[in-house]
Amino acid sequence: MKRATGALKARVAALEEVASANKRFARILDVRSKLNYTTETALVVARDPANWNSSLMINKGKADGLAPGMAVINSTGVVGKVAEVAKNVSKVILINDSGFSVAVVNQRSRESSLLSGSLSGDCRLYYLPQDADIRVGDEMVTSTLSTVFPEGLRIGVVSEVFPGEPGAPPRAVVEPAVEPSKIEEVLVIN
Repeated sequence: MKRATGALKARVAALEEVASANKRFARILDVRSKLNYTTETALVVARDPANWNSSLMINKGKADGLAPGMAVINSTGVVGKVAEVAKNVSKVILINDSGFSVAVVNQRSRESSLLSGSLSGDCRLYYLPQDADIRVGDEMVTSTLSTVFPEGLRIGVVSEVFPGEPGAPPRAVVEPAVEPSKIEEVLVIN
């Protein structure tokens, strides 16, 4: 009886995983259908244990038309960009990696700035004007100034604003829309 119960629990767990994956793929396909760009759907296949929330490996590469610098998103927002490409896999640096940056715009105030990851693993806004109108809770999206990402993709929400020193611009921290540890499927924009 215990063996049968254990087998049934294992089967239920496996079916719940399939149902969860189907829901995630449905969200990715919904995003894909709304984009006016060619995309490649990919699965996360590995992470660097030393930099778990800084980069990941996906199961698509040169053979699928991927190249360094391509934008990577999921159903929640910007994930990162392709950094290295092999025949069948690619390394993606995530939005919070210090090697990542993208032109962004504040949806409320229309202030443009540059968002970059940092060594501490958060995202920061740079090149804000001294009189920048930026507040906690402001939604940041990709800007038309971006050379890699289409405009209007969700980046995240301003979580902290620090007034600048006299004569210096304010500083701001952005909490990414995408939770790095929860990324399982992505879209690469060609």
